[in-house]
Amino acid sequence: MQERHKNRKLYFHELAQTSQKFFIPYIKQFKRLEQDCRILEIGCGDGGNLLPFAQMGCYTLGVDISEGRIADARKFFMDCKAKGDFLASDIFLLEELYGTFDVIICHDVIEHIGEKKRFLSLLPQFLAKNGIVFMSFPAWQMPFGGHQQICRSKIISHLPFVHLFPKTFFRLLLKACGEDDVCIEELMSIKGTKTSIELFEQILKDIGEFIITDRTLWLINPHYETKFGLHPLQLPKCFAIIPYVRNFFTTSCFYVLRVEC
Repeated sequence: MQERHKNRKLYFHELAQTSQKFFIPYIKQFKRLEQDCRILEIGCGDGGNLLPFAQMGCYTLGVDISEGRIADARKFFMDCKAKGDFLASDIFLLEELYGTFDVIICHDVIEHIGEKKRFLSLLPQFLAKNGIVFMSFPAWQMPFGGHQQICRSKIISHLPFVHLFPKTFFRLLLKACGEDDVCIEELMSIKGTKTSIELFEQILKDIGEFIITDRTLWLINPHYETKFGLHPLQLPKCFAIIPYVRNFFTTSCFYVLRVEC
């Protein structure tokens, strides 16, 4: 397990740095961000992504199913003397959510959700007129698409593509390496809700409410600059246009979605 997964405050500030340096400039290409902009993050965790938006003067609301993560988010925002609202709730149980928002952020969330079509179908009701959704996720087949980096075992946490093994063998391997039941079930859950580029775009097509304004595929995830000191690099177009194969090389997928008028 990496230090950032144990030290939540460190992880909070790492996410804030990535959001400031990469997410905000990317979003600004498609949506003007002003002080009165309303920003919603679904699956906000400790709230790091929202900090630079709040510091810009935007209204920010973070929603996460984990009460512990929301408690941390409130504390970290208070420590930074930043204003932001946070709500511990299952997004599927919310019928009304503080009005509508100019930007909805879903960063590394969709790959954890089983009912993807239902989830994506909910978003338009929370989106203001001319608002956008910023969606990002790791392609399932990429080296660490199974989130095995959360493992305590130094072997498994640094072993690429291990999540692609058949379910039974993967579970036995995790058990043999000393992972506890909580970690094993989380990783098996992610294996069950895996998200490829093709699956995500097919669901959007089936829903029929969204237009893909932009898709940017990353060979080196922008967040890796903060985490590992690696310079971000987009996936070359010669790979990006090849269905299925591109998933093995895409460490992060950035999408901007708009509601079709």
